[in-house]
Amino acid sequence: MKFYTNQLFHIYNQGNNRRQIFFTEDNYNFFLWKMRAYLLPFGDIVAWCLMPNHFHWQFYVKHVEIGRKLFFKQVDEIEWQRRKSIYGNNAQVVKRDWTRFCSQKEIIDLNESIGILQRSYSLAINKSRAWTGSLFKQPCRAKDGWIDEFVTVTKNGKETFRFLAENNYGYQCFRYIHDNPVKAKIVNKAIEYRWSSAMDYAGLRNGDLCNLELGRKLQDYF
Repeated sequence: MKFYTNQLFHIYNQGNNRRQIFFTEDNYNFFLWKMRAYLLPFGDIVAWCLMPNHFHWQFYVKHVEIGRKLFFKQVDEIEWQRRKSIYGNNAQVVKRDWTRFCSQKEIIDLNESIGILQRSYSLAINKSRAWTGSLFKQPCRAKDGWIDEFVTVTKNGKETFRFLAENNYGYQCFRYIHDNPVKAKIVNKAIEYRWSSAMDYAGLRNGDLCNLELGRKLQDYF
């Protein structure tokens, strides 16, 4: 995936052979912590949706690469917050093994970080379900033009309204991400689905994973 700064990207992936990737509430929450740790050092999440067998992010890139030591310091801090939120005073201290930097490049980029996110989540799921192999389809996909084969552009031989030439796909992508659970007939309205940012934009939840101010500005611009 080719990323560059000051650009909005649609990033998405699905389970291998469209297999399920989220099974329990803890799975969803664990993945959200991973998003916080591995994405936010590089920019802002504008919108997100976690479906049972795939995910979508709308992400504004501020940095394509950052220092590896600083990156893992931030990752460790988020992991410590996650453990405290679950275990309180009984949370196990994060082992900050700085020797992991010695044989690696001093810089880490967004592509590598997304790869680590997916691998670490896969390891946790494989361990819990006694599975092996890759959980996610390879590679993860991203577009700055935002339209790719994973997103259906036609239905019954006709273009869907989301992708007509006169529509701005930046805004339509925002809507598409939030409408996923409605299209899948999981809920009747996007704001009813817990595992997306739609509730945050509707003011029904005080989530801080998305940069709501930036998201609203971008939607006004579109």
